[in-house]
Amino acid sequence: MERTERVFFPKSERLHLKKDIDWLFDNGQSFILYPLRIVYLPDTGNTFPVSGLSVLISVPKKRIRRAVQRNRIRRLIRETFRLNKKELSDLCKQNGKHLQIAFMYVCNEVKPYTDMEKAMLKAFTMIRRKENL
Repeated sequence: MERTERVFFPKSERLHLKKDIDWLFDNGQSFILYPLRIVYLPDTGNTFPVSGLSVLISVPKKRIRRAVQRNRIRRLIRETFRLNKKELSDLCKQNGKHLQIAFMYVCNEVKPYTDMEKAMLKAFTMIRRKENL
């Protein structure tokens, strides 16, 4: 029986400081992969987690009115990131780069996990290509 490595999403990988969030949205590059809008910023010189990734997840109340649905979408995005981040974080470690990434939900209804995963994987490949990772 093969042992699989456990994958976590620790608090140290979450982007939560207001100045870091403001810096990300002021200076970051963005693109849309429906149902997500992705804003990312490489190398800002601040303290970073060991994995080299800091992530913000946002689901606006204006689009999804019910808190239950917003929380479900947030959980789906968090889970897709947690399960697929390994390759991107390994590349960041190898190249000594750090990335701040914001995932914002832009759809008006709850999409299934498969749609989130497709958008997340495409986003990772686009970021790798643009940042030469």
